[in-house]
Formats: sequence, C-alpha cells, structure tokens
Amino acid sequence: MLPRPVPGMPGGSEGFAVVDVEATGRSPWRHRVVEVAVVLLDARLRPEGEFATLLDPLGPVGPTHVHRIRQADVEGAPRFREIAPRLLELLAGRVLVGHHVSCDHAFLDREFARIGVALPPVPLLCTMGLARAHLPEARGHGLAACAEAAGLGWFPAHTALGDARVTAALLRHCAGAPSCPPDDWTGPLREAAGVPWPRLGRARSRPSGDAVPLVRREAPYGPWLPGPAAPEVVPTQAGAMGSTA
Repeated sequence: MLPRPVPGMPGGSEGFAVVDVEATGRSPWRHRVVEVAVVLLDARLRPEGEFATLLDPLGPVGPTHVHRIRQADVEGAPRFREIAPRLLELLAGRVLVGHHVSCDHAFLDREFARIGVALPPVPLLCTMGLARAHLPEARGHGLAACAEAAGLGWFPAHTALGDARVTAALLRHCAGAPSCPPDDWTGPLREAAGVPWPRLGRARSRPSGDAVPLVRREAPYGPWLPGPAAPEVVPTQAGAMGSTA
C-alpha cells in the first residue's frame, strides 16, 4: 500500500527527491555547495518536476577542472539562503535519493545548519548501493560506470542536473531488475511521508529590489572520454524565485 499524501505539504508531495550537489571541495564542514539539483519522482517513479541552479559560495568555486564551474559563472547566482525555502518544499515528504547519497545529504545538512535550520531524519536511498545489488555487470560503482552498464547513454557528468537526471533513470532501472523486490519502497515512502519538515519564508527579493535569480547550466550529453576537452557547459538564466512568501 502506498502512503497517503501528507496534509499541508506543497502539492501533496510524496515520492522521491533525487538530489545532486557540486561543491567547492570534498568537506561539508570546510567547503560549500556551488550547484544543486533536485529531480522529483512520484511514488511509482514517474517524473514530476525538477529544480536546478548554480549558487554563489561566497568564495572560490573550487575544482573547476572537475565541475567546470568558473568564478564568473556564479556572479549574480543566488546564495544558499535564498533558495533554501524552495529546497525545503521540494524535499518535504520524500525519500532522499542520490548516488552515494550520504555525501549529498551531508553537504545539504551543513548548508542548512549554517542558516540555523536542522534537517529532519529523512529516509535515504542510495543508487550506488542499489547498483551493487542489482547491476552486477557494472565495471565499477561510480555513476558513469553504472549508467553505462544500465544502457542509459551519455549525460553531462559533474553538472548537478545531469547527474540527478541520470541517477533518477538509474533508480528506475534498478527498481525494474528481477532481483529487486517490488515492495522495497513501501516502508521508506511511508516513513518519509510522516517526517515533519521545517519551513522558511520565501526570499521575495534582494535588498536592491531585484528578484532572486536562478542560474541553470545547460550542457551537451556526456560524460566524455579522458583526453579530449569536454564540451562547454553554458550557464543560462532560468527565471527567478517566486514572490510568494
């Protein structure tokens, strides 16, 4: 039996929130999130929507050779506090999914802690663990190797939205494997639906009066083989945060 929608949740949210972050380094305590993406799936793993933006980390962007984010790309991008209310709405009532999800969760947890918000104990689902159990043909357990083994094609690796989209596809692939019990999700979904989530008032605008922007990266499909230069990743203005408090 699938859990009932949680009263008061935005859109009666339930299901899965597939997340990915790019960061200025490896330590959630010392480094900052510089890009975040969320792909929403319902309780039957059907797409419901997605959210992505670059973030201003208030300092150096870190390993550009990995995530291909340049300092100029984050000029004018929102700060984490400005998108935190929307992130809370997107994650509320859902199982948090990621490839090595404990890493993404740790960065989000620290970013929320920096603004005085404690994330609740939300159920986590790791596609790396699922791949180990249900994708034995994979040559490794990194996202690119798992995507290749699952026949998911190339994707823009090390872009938060590219990684989140292919992680969502990998989740659906593993869920459809004969070795995966069909009722594996019932417990975590029910648990996630009952977790109380904090709320924050939306940032209406910046002190200048300008709307809070979202900056989304667009990229050709990847990942790319070692050696050749990766295709350029282009930041594009993706609208602004809504004015609803």
